[in-house]
Amino acid sequence: MTNLMEDLIKRGVLKIVIIKKKTIFIILILVFIIGIIAIGDIPQKIQKLIYIKEYTEQVEKYSNEYQVDTDLIYAVIKAESNFNPNAKSSKNAIGLMQLMEETAKDLMKRVNLKIADEELKNKLYDVDININLGTKYLSILLERYENIEIAVTAYNAGIGTVDNWIEKGIIKSDGSNIENIPYKETNNYVRKILRDYKIYKNLE
Repeated sequence: MTNLMEDLIKRGVLKIVIIKKKTIFIILILVFIIGIIAIGDIPQKIQKLIYIKEYTEQVEKYSNEYQVDTDLIYAVIKAESNFNPNAKSSKNAIGLMQLMEETAKDLMKRVNLKIADEELKNKLYDVDININLGTKYLSILLERYENIEIAVTAYNAGIGTVDNWIEKGIIKSDGSNIENIPYKETNNYVRKILRDYKIYKNLE
C-alpha cells in the first residue's frame, strides 16, 4: 500500500485527487453560505462580517443632513461597490455609490459643491464627496416617489425609465409590484437592496 501511494504521488495522481477534494469542499462551503444568505437565516455574528458598516462618519453625517436612513445608505453602498471607494463600472459609474459624472454635476448644484469639470472624475473617488452626492440623490428619489422600492429602482435604472414604466402600468408607483420590473439587472438589484436593507435594520 505504501509503495502504491508513493507511486501515485510521483505520478501526481494523488495530488490531483487531494486538490479536487479541497476544491469540492470550498464549493460546498460557498454553496452553504449562499444558501443561508438567500433564506436570510444567518447568525448575527456572521451577518456582521458580511454586512459591514464602513465610513460611518460620512454616512451618519449625510444621513442626518438629507434625512435618509443610514441602513438604506449602507445597503446601497454594499450593492453598488461593496464598500470599495475605487470601484468603477463598465458604464463609468464611479466610487462607493457609483455616480455618473453628469448626475454628479446636477447634484453638485443642489448641495452647493463646486468642483471643476476636469477634476470631477477623480473627486468622485473621494469618500466624503461620493457619499454626500449619492445620499443627496437618494433623498431626491425618496421625496419624488415616496417609497423606498421605486426610489432604489430609479437609482439603478434612471428617473426617465422608471417614470415610463409607471406611466405604462408596468410597475405601480407605490412599489407594490416590483417583481414586474422588466430589466433583469434592475429587478435583481432592487430585491438585493431591500433584502440587505432589512438585514442592516435588524443588526444590533
